[in-house]
Parts: sequence; structure tokens; C-alpha cells
Amino acid sequence: MKYHHEKIEAKWQQYWAQNQTFAAKQPCQSEPVEDQQPKYYVLDMFPYPSGAGLHVGHPLGYIASDIVARFKRHKGFNVLHPQGYDSFGLPAEQYAIQTGQHPEKTTRENIARYREQLDKIGFSFDWSREVRTSNPDYYKYTQWIFIQLFNSWYNNDTNKAEDIATLIVIFEKEGNATVNAVCDDNITPFTAAEWNAFSSEAQQKILLQYRLTYLAETEVNWCPALGTVLANDEIVNGVSERGGHPVIRKKMTQWSMRISAYAERLLQGLETIDWSESIKESQRNWIGKSIGAEVQFTIHNSQFTISVFTTRPDTIFGVTFMTLAPEHELVSQITTPEQKAAVEAYVEATAKRSERERMADVKTISGVFTGAYAEHPFTQEPIPVWIGDYVLAGYGTGAVMAVPCGDERDYAFANFFKGHPEASGGMPEIKNIFNQDISQEAFAAKEGFELVNSDFLNGLGYKEGTKKAIEALEKIGQGKGKTNYRLRDAVFSRQRYWGEPFPVYYVNGLPQMIDSKHLPIVLPEVEKYLPTEDGQPPLGNATHWAWDSVQCSVVSNQLIDNKTIFPLELNTMPGWAGSSWYWMRYMDAHNDAEFASADALQYWENVDLYIGGSEHATGHLLYSRFWNKFLKDKGFAPTEEPFKKLINQGMILGMSAFVYRSEDSKKLYSKGLISGEKVHPIHVDLSVINDITNELDIEAFKNHPLYSDYKDAEFILENGKYIVGREVEKMSKSKYNVVNPDDICNDYGADTLRLYEMFLGPLEQAKPWNTAGITGVSGFLKKLWRLYFDDNGLIVTNDEPTADMYKSLHKTIKKVTEDIENFSFNTSVSQFMICVNELASMKCNHRAILEPLAVLISPYAPHIAEELWEQLGHQGSVSTVPFPVCEDKYLVESEKEYPVSFNGKMRFTIKLPLDLTVQQIQDIVMADERTIKQLDGRTPNKVIIVPGKVINLVG
Repeated sequence: MKYHHEKIEAKWQQYWAQNQTFAAKQPCQSEPVEDQQPKYYVLDMFPYPSGAGLHVGHPLGYIASDIVARFKRHKGFNVLHPQGYDSFGLPAEQYAIQTGQHPEKTTRENIARYREQLDKIGFSFDWSREVRTSNPDYYKYTQWIFIQLFNSWYNNDTNKAEDIATLIVIFEKEGNATVNAVCDDNITPFTAAEWNAFSSEAQQKILLQYRLTYLAETEVNWCPALGTVLANDEIVNGVSERGGHPVIRKKMTQWSMRISAYAERLLQGLETIDWSESIKESQRNWIGKSIGAEVQFTIHNSQFTISVFTTRPDTIFGVTFMTLAPEHELVSQITTPEQKAAVEAYVEATAKRSERERMADVKTISGVFTGAYAEHPFTQEPIPVWIGDYVLAGYGTGAVMAVPCGDERDYAFANFFKGHPEASGGMPEIKNIFNQDISQEAFAAKEGFELVNSDFLNGLGYKEGTKKAIEALEKIGQGKGKTNYRLRDAVFSRQRYWGEPFPVYYVNGLPQMIDSKHLPIVLPEVEKYLPTEDGQPPLGNATHWAWDSVQCSVVSNQLIDNKTIFPLELNTMPGWAGSSWYWMRYMDAHNDAEFASADALQYWENVDLYIGGSEHATGHLLYSRFWNKFLKDKGFAPTEEPFKKLINQGMILGMSAFVYRSEDSKKLYSKGLISGEKVHPIHVDLSVINDITNELDIEAFKNHPLYSDYKDAEFILENGKYIVGREVEKMSKSKYNVVNPDDICNDYGADTLRLYEMFLGPLEQAKPWNTAGITGVSGFLKKLWRLYFDDNGLIVTNDEPTADMYKSLHKTIKKVTEDIENFSFNTSVSQFMICVNELASMKCNHRAILEPLAVLISPYAPHIAEELWEQLGHQGSVSTVPFPVCEDKYLVESEKEYPVSFNGKMRFTIKLPLDLTVQQIQDIVMADERTIKQLDGRTPNKVIIVPGKVINLVG
């Protein structure tokens, strides 16, 4: 009876689907908590359904999470292992635009293709809970969460989000003087009487300055080619991550999320979760906590002041110049007429560089003097004010007090512009306030110095100087101690079509929330959905996109009268909206009344194991933690953190192939002949090479549509063959090194694919794919099969196994159990191979060994395990059969092979029972013929015996 993977895998995939084998049990309201089955929630990061489908790199994390999910079911847990699609946003929309189709159509088709591929690999997903962010029944609750955020403010006194109604009560009774909130800068103070006298519109505008999601003019990353605003984490090296298009800085009225309110809690929460230190450090750096002071500098001969945040208030007397971000609101107001042209040109140039690019570029020195001067808060000395792109408008106050003697960047800036024509006399000599030499470089240390040339701070160090400087600034009303964060509020608008509509309409230009009971506000059909370079959202093309506040429905735009019928928001939500809470929807995916019931949320709590790519460290993982904390504040989420343990799987790299074209002709040189030749490597589709021998199929290459230009090329061969070059790099369609998992499943089987991907190396590490290596894993499964079957059928007996058979099995049980619990899947596969080889050599066909072995391998190779379990005479799925438990008695050694030494030199070995006494061991050794021969009639002076270790005869 042969192993036919294609029949076995199709059979069990159909069985799982028909029987909903992996559907998680929903908690029963009447069941006492102590009687409930323990839960385990394992989740993969939300995939978006691109048109390219899966390559073999994509399933790596899914296979790992599936092994854990299956293992936990065997261990008696109620496992929630769901899957769905992050189907709104740029990736899906860009694919639709590139193919000239509607995003709804391409998304639906891409999802169908993804589902087909995922099913072929045999994942134990609970498909009954599938969600799609682009389905109205899902984004209804994304809209609902947005409304909750709009109707909330952050109370620093209680350190949590509260209903906006509580803030209104304070305003009505006390005004805002005592309110300790996270809010906009430059809030105007008002009394209770003034608040109550304000018009409704004035009150709404003030409340927008406090709401957790708010509408404001914001500096954004605008990508004209994509026609949308991008978040900082969507920009790489100054261009859009998707498509590589230029990005500029632009002021636009946008919705934003006040994630900055949660900066400290996002930092502190990292200490409570089991994530890699590298991901935690990425988040710490992104949040960027700094402790220092905010200092006010008055602009000479004006009513303007510049607010500066500094971590070194002790260096206040070393300020030589100031630098504003080019986007700073004061730039246009304080620039002198003589400097206006230069400043405007610099501002325009800076707008073409992303914030990330500016932050990363530490070598380029550029800036322009504004012509304006600030006054030193203590000495009133004039301080020239510059603009420079190394200062960011969104970090701190967008202004820097430059102390060149204590900061390398300021030092380089001051020296670069000293005497420079662009300085226009606006760069003074560097002031040294340390008792240290700064002739070659700045002195940036916080210890080992005393302050000099610093008035009342002379003789002090960092800590004492900082404290005294802040006290003095507070005394004269020009500064205060402050903790600052780099984390900025997240822009939440996109000028695109394919996204969640906002549940917002406008009355006199002010946003109003649609009542939750009328959700969802469904994305309308539009004739033109392409983005526009000027930023006009595609929803502006909708003909029925107005809100009837009486009928509470979406109606024709022609009915807008701004009395009862008003315009709806034209922007859509960003791609991260739906993915910032999806794990909660899986807990109760079909609830029509709420995003998840309290019982479901209380039972599942949060994700026990989350697996996905490290590229989401400062995007999705921050946003989702923010939303989870907010929902916890409002009583909807049961835990502070969404993901207990996080594992970032490494990348499976492609093994690219190259031919080598000469620079001056159409000659193509084989790899071994390129030395000394000027050649250009060209990526080759893997379909036209032999993956084992690396030989190019020349005819197939010539007839391939990608290489039609080389039909007449001359191929320079080595030993009659054209050998391609190989190189490991990222697996990508553009490099033609993508391996389709469907092909592997068809040729070798899904179980082989699963085992091979785990066998490649540790989950977290990057590793190259080599199809040639998969044959070994395929052979292993055939060898496993032959333990159970011969050509005539099942050969399993009820005979009692030998001690060595038990030992091989229980050694494997111990190793595999430990490996799964430690997420070391690659070493488990090695142990399976060792075990099967040992059992095969012992001709083991014993049920007591082979039955638990089938269960043991089922998390890794579920299809063959199911078939073996059934063939052994069992009903139903193997998936919930208790996992084998290691019994130590089978691992205890009963014998020891001792090295027998004479004067320290080992001459032979002898196998003896471990329960012998020292005297019994000595008697046996001395009677052994080999000992008698070695001694040759001599009597040893001493016999050293350490039971279980050594035997040494001396003298």
C-alpha cells in the first residue's frame, strides 16, 4: 500500500471543512468559569489579499502558528485560531488600479485565490469566524470605534480616556483652568461663565482640541502619484513603500488620532509582554521619551515667542543660535524681507523630503538664516534664528536652542555656516560653557565637567545645573520642567476610495457623528474611483453621498440644503483602521448587536501567541496597542495589552538565477566563463532552469516571453552546458525567484511543504529556499508510511515493543513537546527523522509505538497523521486525541558501556548493568580475558571505579 499524498490530503481537507473540525467553542453564559475549558488564542498577523497570491515564504509563520494551535488542541485547550483578510487600503486598491478593475472585484477574486492556496496547505483555521475589513458588517464596528474616540478625551488625572460629556460638565462648572488633559497646544483659557456664553459652534471647536480623534490642519506626507496621505511607517528612504513614489510635506485638513495621549502607557506596557527585545526597543525609540524643560524665547521687537523643548536646560547659557523646522508657523512671520527669497526656496525644497529621510540624514548640513533674532531669557542677548531641515515640526515644539559646545550636530552646523555667505552675519562664535576643550569637537557628556561662563550655574554639574535652571526659568515665567515624547498623533485620513467611510457629516463646516444605530455607512459606488494628484477624494464623485438628519439615511447630493441634509465626509479611513481591533471581532465574529459580547471578550481576553513580520513594529503594533488600551479605558476590552507573546518569523529568501550578458553584444556567458569579461547579470525565471544542476534550458529561455530579445543571442557554454549563477536574495516576483506553494503541494504534498519550511532553520531567522532539499523530507514521510504498511496493507501488530523501541519513542515525545513549547520547530523535524530511522532499523511495527507516533507528528504533518490514525482503526479526527506524554522510566539507562583504562589509557569497553556494586564491577572486569591479557600476570596497585562513569587500573 503506497503513500499517495494527493488523495490523502484532498480527503482530509474535505473532512475538516465538512465537519468544522477546528471551530472554536464559544463560551456558554450559564457555564461556571471554573468548568470552562481552558482557552488558547493563536493568531497570525492580518494578511492583505494581493493579486500575486502566496509564495513559499508567506506560509512560514502560518505553519508555525498552526503547529502550536494543533498541539494545544491535543493538550486539551479550546483553541481559537482564526483567519481573515485586511482587504481595505492601498495594497488592494493599487492592484485594482494597475489591472484596470474595480477594487471590490479584485479583492473578492484575490481572497478566493488566497483561500484556495491556504486550504491546500492544511491549516487548522476556524473559517467559521472569517472577517474581511471591507465587509460592511465588519467596518460597521470600525466606524463605531471611531465614534467612541471622537466622544472621548484623555484625563491625565485619572490616566485614562473618559466620555467627552464629563469634560463638558467641568467646563460648565469651572471652565478649563483646572483641566489636566492631553489636548492641542496653545489652548485659550476660559471661565465657566465664558463657556456657557459661547455659541454651540464655538464650543464644538474647543472640544475638537480635546477629542481623541479630531479634525485639524496638519503637516502630512503627501504622495501625489498615489493621491493620498501616508503615515511615516509607509515611507522608506524618502519614497512611498508601495510603488516607490516621491513624497512631499503638505498642509491639509485631516482627521488625526491622539495616540500621543497613550505614549507613557505604551512605553510601560512593553514591560508586561513577552516580545523580542528588538521590537520593544523599536517602539521605545519611536515613542522617544525625553525629560527636560520647555523654554520660551521672545523674538526681538515683536509679540512672538518661540517655545523650545530641551533635555539640557543646564546648557541655557551656551545657546549660540536657534533653529526652527522649515514648516514652523512662525517662519513666514519673523523672516526679514532681505532673507525672504532664500527662506521660501529652502522651505519649498524641504517639502520634497520625508520626515524619515530628514531624520536619517545626519551628514548633510543645510539651513537658512531668517534674519530674525530671539532674546536670551536671562541675559537678553540677541540669538540668531535659523531654519534647518534636521528640525521636525512634529517633534517637540519644532524648534531647537542650539548649543554647539555640547551637541555634535549643532557644532557642525555652527562651524559650517561661520563666515558662510548664506549666514548673512547670523552665526556668532561658539560659546564654551564647559571646563573642557571643544577646539576639535563638542563635549556632549552629562558628567565629568563643571559649568563655566554660565552666571548663577557656574561650578555646577548636569543634575544640579538642570534643577537650578528650571527653577530660575519658572521664577521668571519663561520655562518649566516637562517630559516630552517623539510620538506624534497619527493622521487618520486618506484621499482614496477603497477604505472605510467616516460616519461623519458636516454642519457649517463642523463634524457631526452619525448615531451608532444607523451604522454602517456603506461605501458608495462611484464611476471614477482613481486617486487625484490635487488631493480631491474620489468620494467627491459619488452622487448619493449626503446625510438626511431627519430620515437618518444617505441621500442624493442634490438634496443638500444645509438645514436638514448635509454633506458627508469625503475622505476614507487609512489601511490600519480595520487591523487595529480585528482580533476582538474574531472572538464573536457574527454578533450583530455589538463588536463582541462581554462573555466572549471575558473568556478569550487577548491573543496568547501572535506571529507576524517585524516590519509592523512601529505601525500596526503601536496602533493596535493604542486602540486596545482605549477600549479598555471605555470598558469594552478586558485587558490592557492585545498580544501576550509575539514572535517575528524570519524571511524565506529566494535562490535567484542569473545569466550574464556581455556589455557590448548579445553574448550570454555561462557562469564559469565570466571572469575577466564585462558582463551584466540578468534575473532568470526559475521555470527555465534545472534547480538541481543549475543548467539553463536554452530553448525554453529563448521562447519565454520575458526573454524574447535574446532569441538570436550567442550562448557561450562550458562543457557543452550553460550554467546559471545563483544568489540568495529576497523572494520577489520582480526577481523571478518566487516558488509557488501550489507546485510544492502538487509534486510533494502539503505535509512535505510544512515539514520542510520548519526544517530550514529557527523560525525567527532568515533562510534560503532550495527546492532541491525538499526531496529528503519527502523521502522521510515515505519512510514513516512504511513503518505502518507494506505492499499488501497494514502491518501493525499488538506485540510488546522492546525497551529500545520505547526509548526511541519517548525520547522523541520529550524532545517534540519541549520544542513546541519553546517554538524550536526545526529541531523537532530532525528528531522525527532520527526516530523513524531508529524504528525502521529495529523493524518496529508495534501498535504501542506507532499509534502515539501518529499523534505526535500530527501538528507538523496533519494529513498523513489523520490517515494513519484512521487506518489504525479509529473514528473521527486525530486532532483532539491527547498528546503523548513522556514517561521517564523508558529513558532510564539500565546498562552502561564503560571505558576500561590501564594507567589512564583506554584499552577496551565493557557493557555492564548500572545496578552493580563497585565490588561486583571489579570482579567482572578482573575476570575478563582482555584484562588478564593486559596485566600479563601483574597485580594492579589500585583499581579506580566510578559507577556509571570510569574503570581505571593503575600500576
